[in-house]
Amino acid sequence: MDESEQAAENSHLRRLLEEAKRNADTARRAVGLLNSIIDLLPIGVSVRSDAGAVVLENAMSVKLHGAQGGSVVAAAAAHAAADSIEATNEDVAITTEERVVAAQGAPGERTLLVCERPVRILDRALVLSTSLDFTERKQAEVELSKRAYFDDLTGLPNGTLLQGQVRQLLTSSEGRCRFALAFLDIDNFKHVNDYYTHAVGDALLLKVAQRITGLIRSSDLLGRISGDEFLLVFNPLDSDEFLENQINTLLKELKEPFLIDGYEILTSVSIGLSVYPDHGASYETLRRAADTAMYRVKEGAKGAAALFDSDMGRAMMARMAQEQRLRLAVRDGRFCCAFQPKVDIRTLEVVGVEALIRLRDEDGVIQAPGEFIGLATELGLIDDITYLALAEIVRSMDLLDDAFGPHATISINVAAKQAGDAKFMSGFCEELKATTYANRFMIEVTEDAFMAKSQFQTHFLPLLREIGTRVSVDDFGTGYSSLATLTDVTADEIKIDRSFITDIHQRPRSQSVLKAIEALSEALGMTVIAEGVETFEEVAYLQAATRIRFAQGYYFAKPIFLEELVPSRRVVGAARSGGGTLRNRSPLRG
Repeated sequence: MDESEQAAENSHLRRLLEEAKRNADTARRAVGLLNSIIDLLPIGVSVRSDAGAVVLENAMSVKLHGAQGGSVVAAAAAHAAADSIEATNEDVAITTEERVVAAQGAPGERTLLVCERPVRILDRALVLSTSLDFTERKQAEVELSKRAYFDDLTGLPNGTLLQGQVRQLLTSSEGRCRFALAFLDIDNFKHVNDYYTHAVGDALLLKVAQRITGLIRSSDLLGRISGDEFLLVFNPLDSDEFLENQINTLLKELKEPFLIDGYEILTSVSIGLSVYPDHGASYETLRRAADTAMYRVKEGAKGAAALFDSDMGRAMMARMAQEQRLRLAVRDGRFCCAFQPKVDIRTLEVVGVEALIRLRDEDGVIQAPGEFIGLATELGLIDDITYLALAEIVRSMDLLDDAFGPHATISINVAAKQAGDAKFMSGFCEELKATTYANRFMIEVTEDAFMAKSQFQTHFLPLLREIGTRVSVDDFGTGYSSLATLTDVTADEIKIDRSFITDIHQRPRSQSVLKAIEALSEALGMTVIAEGVETFEEVAYLQAATRIRFAQGYYFAKPIFLEELVPSRRVVGAARSGGGTLRNRSPLRG
């Protein structure tokens, strides 16, 4: 080779070396870039040998798992040939699992979602692993699950979870084994909330749950399905004697006092029982049967237990039919009002009128509120019925004015449960305001709405005052209040229950109570109404022996339907042409 050829060859070799150097520099920069990118990934990446030794891992993997092997840079430099990396086979399975690991540099644990896949790199069997920290998401999922399926106060399963567990039990059992459903309701729990505060009531619920839990087997299921109601599943039910013994133990232990915030709370539970498969093959049927048995206990001596039977089954069917009729009546608006005047017993002038709700059944027969109000409240239909009554009153305002005068107040009843319901009372106040007759209305609530530590006295009564609506305490004296608690009530009117008025002229003790209520109400600026006045003697006593001016009752008028209303000018004329006795002079007696 001559000198020129040798020079050309050397030049070519130099170019090849320079190109190789440039390629090596490019490769090193690429590896560095790849290393930086992998280290910046928000997920952990690692490679292990088939023996479990860590070959490489990125920064996030080190953070999640702790340092366990070589760096990405060293591994990448050693295995830069991309065509040397391959999956072990095309159908290789990727495994995914949750792992709980100790948090690096912080107390507690972290939950990782780890995906692994076998690979071959330079003929080595390795495992490629990625790790994602989803601790916060997992905690959120757990919290959502708790809220959806567990009771916040007691930590027990709620109705939704318990229903699912019983249905699963029914599916797996298929009639081969027996279990019992016990529906437990704390007796008079509302009074605990009313007179000891809701905080004490919550503490009682928690202690009841804990006491029951301590008395049952690990295989039994206990859940809280509503405010003061628990559902207990005895599974398996070995014998009827076992069930009887368990229930007797529960009844006895739950009558033992609970010490809460220095109070010794005495209570009891009423229990209704149903047995699978004797009383049904579905959760709904078994629960309804246990519920029916529990209400049978409530009708008699509370603090006892009853097992569902055929008589209760017939009663349950009748109740279901009654519920259906009531729901249809609400849907069809088959409610109306009868109006009973409040009268000035000195002048016989009408000063107000109370709207009393009635139901017209499918045959047009009128039902008194005692036949449906309790069930309507239980079913959550009472709000709809109250709004129907308000709508009828507003539609009939001109007729009411003609019959009773444009200055007569119009009373409408609101149940104590409604008075403490923020959603209902807020909406009802808005509806009253929208009628433009708010200053004509008098809202009648029973005394327990005031005595209960609810929002009515503190929040909703001021709202009613703001729109001009007045408030009356209905049936005073029948609840658990005292004259002392009356000083905390800021109502406009107090209606003394008829139990104090009946034969008042012959009952000295009732006379003394009546005078005390009259004096205190007068001092507090509340108008007194005597309810249930039915005889001349009762009216005569009120006129002669008290300063009470207003009364309501059959002596003056029975509740009157709209079609029976008489214009006021005819009422006045009738009064002027009456006889010599108060009964004969009453313009409203029919």
